Amino acid sequence: MNSTPTHIPVLLTECLDILAPALERSNAVYVDGTLGLGGHTEAVLRRFPTVTAIGVDRDTEALAHAGARLAEFGDRFRGVHTTYDKIPFALAESGFHAADGILLDLGVSSMQLDQADRGFAYAQDAPLDMRMNQTTGVTAADILATYSEHDLIRIFRTYGEEKLAPRYARAILAARAEAPIERSGRLVEILNDATPYALRNSGHPAKRVFQALRIEVNEELDILRDAIVSALDSLAVGGRLAVLSYHSLEDRVVKTEFAARTSSRAPVGLPVEPASMKAEFRLLFNGARTASAEEIGYNSRAASVKFRAIERVEASQ
Repeated sequence: MNSTPTHIPVLLTECLDILAPALERSNAVYVDGTLGLGGHTEAVLRRFPTVTAIGVDRDTEALAHAGARLAEFGDRFRGVHTTYDKIPFALAESGFHAADGILLDLGVSSMQLDQADRGFAYAQDAPLDMRMNQTTGVTAADILATYSEHDLIRIFRTYGEEKLAPRYARAILAARAEAPIERSGRLVEILNDATPYALRNSGHPAKRVFQALRIEVNEELDILRDAIVSALDSLAVGGRLAVLSYHSLEDRVVKTEFAARTSSRAPVGLPVEPASMKAEFRLLFNGARTASAEEIGYNSRAASVKFRAIERVEASQ
């Protein structure tokens, strides 16, 4: 295992402050559903000395790095190898039935981006893997080798919001007929060649395609929908969930579920709202917060972050 990669947690102070009322409770339980290198979790364990933290990650290498980083906290930290839609399982594995605070820091981790052999970064030539959990599942190269033109267009449009999706899909099919597309460098060349000259200065042509492939490989949006539901269902009364998302597709999923959970289920115009129909959650602030210009200056990953938070106010009926 390499030395621990560098990582600056995004909106660290804001996350700690929003979770504080829940984590200051005696023997509170915190779940980091996207542990990564453990930066947020380390800060939680230092600021809240009675908290037990459960770190969830599908990436075994991330768990190993974070486990070494957090070893000083002994059994106050427990790492669980699973996807973040399995938060109830992670809690049960650690001997708990509910959480007081949960954090989801979405998207690809700094470690995965920094390791060239993972294939996440279009700026580095590497095998087209892109699996967050390298022990199972299809790779980006598998998708490029087997998906039809229609399916490539679908994922580039849906997950990358790529306007040139048909053009790029046709270029990939033509290229793979000559030789398998197995490395990121070759895919970048194919996309560059397929991009009209007039559009080559409007952002890197590979950015949205690589995002789309990563989301498809890891089933990110499907897992995210389930993860938001399972996280909310896992909160104790007074418990809080904080979510950091980095593109509009992620933020839309979070916003939609938060809106549904903070709305009364009573019919409009009903004179008295039955207790069983009251909203079980409340938003901790309206809309999504973003990072300050100061933070973006020293942590470029914060540039696109959208921060939302919610609190359980009623027990589940």
